[in-house]
Amino acid sequence: MYSFAQYIAGRDRPGPGWTYCLDAGAFLTDPRGAFTRKRRLERAGGELPREDTAGIVGRVGLSAPDDVADALLAAHRAQAEWAAFDLDTRARVGTRLHAVLGERHDELVSVLVSEGHPRRLAEWEIQGLLTGTSSENISFCQSQMEQRFDDPHRTLTLMRKPDGVVCLNPPQNAAASNSFLGVSALCAGNTLVVKAPRTAPLGVAFLYRELVVPVLDELGAPPGTVNLVSGPTRPMLRQWLTSPYVDDIMFFGDSDVGLEFGNDCVAHGKKPVLELAGNDTLVVWNDADLDGAAEALVECFYGSGQICMVPKCAVVHPGVADALLERLVARCRSLRPGYPGDPDVLLSPVLKMDRYHEVLDDARRHGGQVLCGGRRVDVSGDPSLTGAFLEPTVVRVDGLRGARGVRAVREETFFPLLAVVVPDERDGSGELLDDVIAFVNTNEYGLRNSLWSGDDKVVNAFVRRVTNAGLLKVNESHIGFAPYLGTHGGTGRTGGPFGELNYPILRTSHLQGVSVAKPGQ
Repeated sequence: MYSFAQYIAGRDRPGPGWTYCLDAGAFLTDPRGAFTRKRRLERAGGELPREDTAGIVGRVGLSAPDDVADALLAAHRAQAEWAAFDLDTRARVGTRLHAVLGERHDELVSVLVSEGHPRRLAEWEIQGLLTGTSSENISFCQSQMEQRFDDPHRTLTLMRKPDGVVCLNPPQNAAASNSFLGVSALCAGNTLVVKAPRTAPLGVAFLYRELVVPVLDELGAPPGTVNLVSGPTRPMLRQWLTSPYVDDIMFFGDSDVGLEFGNDCVAHGKKPVLELAGNDTLVVWNDADLDGAAEALVECFYGSGQICMVPKCAVVHPGVADALLERLVARCRSLRPGYPGDPDVLLSPVLKMDRYHEVLDDARRHGGQVLCGGRRVDVSGDPSLTGAFLEPTVVRVDGLRGARGVRAVREETFFPLLAVVVPDERDGSGELLDDVIAFVNTNEYGLRNSLWSGDDKVVNAFVRRVTNAGLLKVNESHIGFAPYLGTHGGTGRTGGPFGELNYPILRTSHLQGVSVAKPGQ
């Protein structure tokens, strides 16, 4: 069983208690028994238990407010020394972690699976970490940190300087992989305080204690460069807001909560770096590779749709809508729930069952046609009023103009429900193209968009005229990762007023100009 205490100023530190982490498979098999063991262990506290720990895969130490205060102070004290390391050395944090991720790949997959991530989802998440620390990404980010220019009288430099102490609050649905964005902030010269969420702390603790901290020690980073804490979210965020040592806060979560928190950050003199909800649109044109587009749309159901960067809404050209939907529904009917260790499983237990039925009923009231799904099921796929899963659901919505009135189209659906909007027939493809691009741009969210088309004119129109979202994918996986391009970030309700494709090394640093006169000038 893994055991990670809180980590402050280069030392493990006992806290007021522990969060015991259930194995997701054991919980699905015997939810009452597994949860009872978890609560009994948490009430007992103290030494590593010798009693029955069946279904428990690890524990992570909790933090009191005094612990959090000490972590912030430790990060503050370490920051100037860490920032004085040259950029090449700091960038080696990323390159070394790329190698270590490869070495510990299977173990990290196992940890994520134990937290309930289907194996295919866990492997995809780790691929994102590897892409983010690839040599291409590291070298690109380094190139953006400092640029020199010569003129006859002076040397001019544009350089980015670290903001200082960065606090990171990852989401519970993909805590480990999202927390890894803090590594890029370290490369900028910031120090870091990472909160492991109480609901899913093990992956975060494993990444930082088993991978990040040893790499920092290897490079000679000062104690306090990284600090790991865990506890209730709201009190800790309030403590970060009011601390004189905090400069930036990276917040992941719901858009309403996150945008309000961003305002609080600004009011307290902190820079907010927001990663909020996504409502990604995937457009399929009439000359698209329909099989490829259908496979990309199935990505909606990774983790039962509880991933912000999967497609949540499709717009399909009326000329190919029936053929595309036939392919999509056939693929959806083959998806099944199961235990997260099964390599064929994509679906995971759903957290917001009630909202799913509200959104589905709303779609029906607006004339939406449910093509598949709509039932609650158990781990075997059988209908069940108490099942932890939902069937993959596809809803056809006819007509572009009124589509934003449908909640499944307008809002992020954080469950396995895909709305497919089919525009009305038009006489000219140019007019329809204009309408579809306008529709994509009116999305209040802006994380990723996708297009499937074989027409260069259509592709060019999307590339030049679609302005929302941090990333646009054309004729490839919607959720796939690409070198040089960031994995996160977006506009609107996804990233807030300053949202864009997110390179944390840039978002947690600021631009400074330097002019050095040449001797005798």
